[in-house]
Amino acid sequence: MGKMRIVLAVSIVLNLFLAAALIAGYVSLRADNRMINAGALRVAGAELPAGVRKPFRQALRQARRAMRPTIAEGRDAKAEAAALLRRPTVDQTAVNAALDRARAADMAVRAAVERRAVAFAATLSPADRRALAEAMQRRATAPNRPAR
Repeated sequence: MGKMRIVLAVSIVLNLFLAAALIAGYVSLRADNRMINAGALRVAGAELPAGVRKPFRQALRQARRAMRPTIAEGRDAKAEAAALLRRPTVDQTAVNAALDRARAADMAVRAAVERRAVAFAATLSPADRRALAEAMQRRATAPNRPAR
């Protein structure tokens, strides 16, 4: 009976841990502070004052939302490249063309998000813009940055 109690206790602890992890994940996803893929500007925006940080991220999120069709085009082009690579013979020209379309879509999304970030930054106070610029500079010159 002693072993059964230990197994039961371990099971309860593991189930509580799993339940807490699921709840934390759900809360994190619903919290609306998800990071937006916008490179240095997004990361630099994390150092803005709290009252400005949320509208900044919302602006980036809106720009990305407006680019959903382009994001879908890029995703489709990547899927096409993968499908072409699965074929018995590889048509390198077709794969490269699909990857070129995916890259162009990715760059268009990045450009749109960055343009929106710059437009938002133009509305900030000089001190907030300076903080954003300094954070961008630190990110650009950080030693040991992994290659992308």
